[in-house]
Amino acid sequence: MRPITALAAAALVALVPASTALAQRQPPTPEQRIQRLERQVDELQRRIFPKGRPADTAGYADDPAATQSSVISLDQRLDALERQMADMLRQSEENGNRLRSVEASVGQLKTDEDQRISTLEQRISAAETAAQAAPSEPAPDNTPPPSGKTKGKTAATPAKSAETKPPKTTEAASATTSGDEAAAAPSDPGEDAYSQGFHQWEAGDYDSAISTLRSFVKAYPKHRRVSYANNLIGRAQLDKGDARAAAATLLANYRTDPGGDRAPDSLYYLGQALMKLGQPGQACKAYGELDAVYGAKIRPDLKKLETDAKAQANCS
Repeated sequence: MRPITALAAAALVALVPASTALAQRQPPTPEQRIQRLERQVDELQRRIFPKGRPADTAGYADDPAATQSSVISLDQRLDALERQMADMLRQSEENGNRLRSVEASVGQLKTDEDQRISTLEQRISAAETAAQAAPSEPAPDNTPPPSGKTKGKTAATPAKSAETKPPKTTEAASATTSGDEAAAAPSDPGEDAYSQGFHQWEAGDYDSAISTLRSFVKAYPKHRRVSYANNLIGRAQLDKGDARAAAATLLANYRTDPGGDRAPDSLYYLGQALMKLGQPGQACKAYGELDAVYGAKIRPDLKKLETDAKAQANCS
């Protein structure tokens, strides 16, 4: 038994160094590696930062670098940044939609303007072609008929009653041209548009006349009939019983273009509108303005109407 025991003891002694060497050859566990790295970092920080590690002293001297409150604060800041980014994205999308809507509106406006210009050009081209095709024939006289030929109407004095229509002979007479000029002049779309409004007013279709004349003024702002048209708009409003709107329109025509052909008429009919509004004193001021500004330049027919109106208003 002794030899066997001695042999087992010798084998055990021989196995102990072998197991130790085997344990030394096994790789360290992750926990061991982390602990070794922490020890090395701690040693390195003690050598480089003898007064304390930056993680403990950076930012706030009394607080540790990573506390629960600092983590919550960072989370809140991140949440705020995310909300701001979401708001910015939403606003960007809304601005993009608005921009697309504006671009579509501008495109539609440009298309409408191009169509209107093309229509006017076609009308002018057709008129020129017709004039060249028949140069010997005089152009049709589209201007309103002169005074005395206006469908049997007479120039009634507006001072008779509120229902009496203002005299219409002045508008008709001003629109008449000589036969030679009418024969030589080509067709004028602006003149045609004004004549259409005049005839609507003459027929008593005041709403249509106002709409037509306003369209004419908008389409032909530099036409010689603009002063006529604005004055006739005011008269149509006066004829339909809207004296307040008529007064505003007539006063604007006088102030905007005091040198216009119908600026004196607008002052006279402004006085008529003020009379219908029950303001004879203001009407007298309008008549006085007419005399002071235009004086001897007032047409005889308009001067007679003004004289009768001043008598009706008891102007001194």
